[in-house]
Amino acid sequence: MSITACDVLVVGAGPSGSLVASELHRLGVEVVVLEQRADASPGSRAIGVHPPVLAALEAGGATERILAEAVRIPRGIAVAAGRTVGEVRFDRRPSRFPFVASVPQAVTEAAVAAYGPLPVRGVRVVGVHPTPEGVHVHALDADGASRTWFARTLIVAAGASGRRLLSGLFTGRSRSYPDRYLMTDLSAAPGQPEGTAVITLGACGVAESFPLPGGRRRLVARIASDPEHPNAERAAGDGERLAEAIATRMLAPALAAHVAEASRFSIRRVLLDRMVFAGSVIAIGDAAHEVSPIGGQGMNLGLLDAATLAPVLAQARRGPHRDRQRRSAPDGDGSHRAALARWERGRLASARTAARLAAFNTSLGRPWPRRLASVSAAALDAALRTPLAGLPERAYAMGFDRAARGAADRLP
Repeated sequence: MSITACDVLVVGAGPSGSLVASELHRLGVEVVVLEQRADASPGSRAIGVHPPVLAALEAGGATERILAEAVRIPRGIAVAAGRTVGEVRFDRRPSRFPFVASVPQAVTEAAVAAYGPLPVRGVRVVGVHPTPEGVHVHALDADGASRTWFARTLIVAAGASGRRLLSGLFTGRSRSYPDRYLMTDLSAAPGQPEGTAVITLGACGVAESFPLPGGRRRLVARIASDPEHPNAERAAGDGERLAEAIATRMLAPALAAHVAEASRFSIRRVLLDRMVFAGSVIAIGDAAHEVSPIGGQGMNLGLLDAATLAPVLAQARRGPHRDRQRRSAPDGDGSHRAALARWERGRLASARTAARLAAFNTSLGRPWPRRLASVSAAALDAALRTPLAGLPERAYAMGFDRAARGAADRLP
């Protein structure tokens, strides 16, 4: 059986995998990407690209490509008990990009992959075996034929399937939430404020409206879940349920009238205890940490994993000791091991912060007790009129991510 050798092998051609491969390729590192999907259709539907990510993607040209098709969201408002109780202004933050760029995930994937290597598609990885020299990766192609790669470094960016692949190497913690949501994208959104995300909170649970390019909107609403009668939920029709939620919670019947169908999703939190195994196997993106999409930081976490990992790996391949390193153990010399450990600590800390924020967002979006809804709305309104208002602006712009504290997000 023949073995294909490469310097870095990436499993997964989603946003994180495509970006790390593109950045490594741009920095002169040999990289191969394997992808199970036969085509480039996105595996999820994330839309928001946050300021630190836009800054991190600039060097490779992806930011320009994303912004060419994105709508910019400089502000968001929170509505409760029929009135606006808070405002988050990204354009008040000292950032190179004082907004969230809203764009379909397919555009983001294409932008970060534009100058990277073409993925080898239709390949399902079935085994990973680290050795002192590197990593053997066993896979099956679309015809069921067995294939093997050998790489000095393996990067797993394949989401939940990647975690299953690495179950013998990494440990972590997982939690499934009972919350259920409906979502749809509308081609027209009458009455919605331009460039503004609208979050409605209260006695019935959260309803959200996010701008999309071309005047379109994404709508999301939390729904009640009856675990004893799950089919009864679907019998009412997901589109009708979402339309009712938008009409009653957001007081927007004209907007609700445009809802014809909806898809549902649930949420979970997964945090691995580490992201690097033996210096040669690295997990990034949802393979390493999965957080609630409520708040829109999951894809961004993975993109920052990739953007910050690529220079660490590329540095190990540079300098006068490059040839010696190619013949040495896969984790390179002590300085590379230390740099990789610093990267891991920073990304794990950022993932934990994002997970806590996502958990808070999830709790805030649950139904408020009716007798306390007005009181809670007033308390939220009062809090957001104090200096505390700067905390949500920083949090929702990913300002607490470790990567946002470095040079990537400095003003020019």
